[in-house]
Amino acid sequence: MLFGDEHVRRYEETDGEVGHDWEGGAPCLVLTMKGRRTGEPRKFALIYQEHDGDYVVVASKGGADSHPGWYLNLQQDPDVQVQVRADRFPAKARTATPEEKARLWPKMVRVWPDYDEYQKKTDRDIPVVILERVA
Repeated sequence: MLFGDEHVRRYEETDGEVGHDWEGGAPCLVLTMKGRRTGEPRKFALIYQEHDGDYVVVASKGGADSHPGWYLNLQQDPDVQVQVRADRFPAKARTATPEEKARLWPKMVRVWPDYDEYQKKTDRDIPVVILERVA
């Protein structure tokens, strides 16, 4: 099973042939953003779903009481790069509104049921993030 930097490296090397289909068949993309402290590129392999031409990810951190670092980076600078298989493109990241989250959360739970368990473990409202392709 691929994790962390190794997951990203293999995904990028193979245009997602290795790493797109992850544990239990969950699809993954690679999200690249600037680190909020260093300004250096930071890359993460994240479970996603497509929705109305955009891509949706969840800032779960396994149900921890703090947001994942990548989500904090996005709050500082929402301009990101996304790779879905061989397709690489710029995008703008934004947190889903409560209404959008109500529609998107069940879709994300279908692909990764643990998200419901993660939400039960924390008082933090786990954000759903929408990655909108930039023309």
